[in-house]
Amino acid sequence: MDEIAVPPVKQPERPKLIEIMGPGLITGASDDDPSGIATYSQVGAQFGYGLGWLLLFSYPLMAAIQEISARIGRVTGRGIAGNLKRHYPAWLLHGMVGMMVIANIINIGADLGAMGAALQLLIGGPALLYVGVFAVVSILLEVFVRYSRYVSVLKYLTLSLLAYVATVFVVGVPWGEVAKSVLVPKLSFEHDSIVAIVAVLGTTISPYLFFWQAEEEVEEEKEKPEKSPLIRSPKAAPAEFSRIRLDTYVGMALSNLVALFIVITTAATLHAHGMTDIQTSAQAAEALKPIAGPFAFALFATGIIGTGLLALPVLAGSAAYALGEAHGWRVGLAQKAGRAKAFYGTIVLATLVGAAMNFSAIDPIKALFWSAVINGIVAAPVMAAMMLLGQRKDVMGKFTLPRGLRIFGWFATTVMALTVVALAVTSLQG
Repeated sequence: MDEIAVPPVKQPERPKLIEIMGPGLITGASDDDPSGIATYSQVGAQFGYGLGWLLLFSYPLMAAIQEISARIGRVTGRGIAGNLKRHYPAWLLHGMVGMMVIANIINIGADLGAMGAALQLLIGGPALLYVGVFAVVSILLEVFVRYSRYVSVLKYLTLSLLAYVATVFVVGVPWGEVAKSVLVPKLSFEHDSIVAIVAVLGTTISPYLFFWQAEEEVEEEKEKPEKSPLIRSPKAAPAEFSRIRLDTYVGMALSNLVALFIVITTAATLHAHGMTDIQTSAQAAEALKPIAGPFAFALFATGIIGTGLLALPVLAGSAAYALGEAHGWRVGLAQKAGRAKAFYGTIVLATLVGAAMNFSAIDPIKALFWSAVINGIVAAPVMAAMMLLGQRKDVMGKFTLPRGLRIFGWFATTVMALTVVALAVTSLQG
């Protein structure tokens, strides 16, 4: 008898890297928003390459706490605020969420202002009009574009960060001096240096990033019918944790590498030419033009707009997620606007209030300072609560945090608590 040909079993294709990358990549990239660019530009202009080591130091701490955030969301099927509501007092939940929402709105306003100023530098025209346009565009995309498609848009917006990679190679950089400063840290206990360290750590490790990444893991799970919280489908855990780790560590590495490149760019140009007083990202872009040339200026300014378009939905969305879970609303960017009115209403209101700040007499630089203070105050207790949640079997089942994450997570929490103390001390001395 002739043998019956059996067709070979087709092996499932391994997911492509762009398919694996998602919440971690977007979270990391959004951390380099225009406000963050302003902070890194200030540090590079004022201290040269001297504080570049901070971006290496903060990377494992940032990566660990973001992985913990993602794990909590993926295991429990709830965001940070949802878990805090179930296991902690209401006053603690509402205090943390309220302060984070205020800080996010201030950041939205500052980012919109920077984007408007950057576009004005590039093409001229009224900066305030651009502020309004950017705000409206961000709202329309976040409210009316389907979640899966919108996430794709955000992924590709992370490419705007490449502007800062390119800028480094346009300006002349003494790489030997950079390597020495980055790899051999020099600590200074002077007032200005401590304030800069607090600013960098507060920028790289921010509460809104914790809430956003946890919620995006929940969104990813809800978008795919075959998925469910890992506490109910434990067999999927090894693959999901590997995906989360790769996504998060690559996303945070991109974030800190771009931040380091911004410090290097401004140190090699502005600091080297004695321009040490930079207040905003748009000022940094403008100051680059006569020193590094129009191409470097255009790259830097374009990056401000691209990163702003990425950061606005993360800032407004994380505020809406946290507020929504705290009050028991229906939440999620995968929800239709009519089914989650309070959630989307929060996104709209936060963006419009942030935009309105640019039409008021509020000083954006002072507002950003207070935003950093609020973020610093909120970060440590939120991180401590997350660490406790991650170690509780009644929350995480058998997926409590492994030893390595516990060590780095608690170390990161301690560092952030110390930054709050340092900020208080330096403010009193000032």
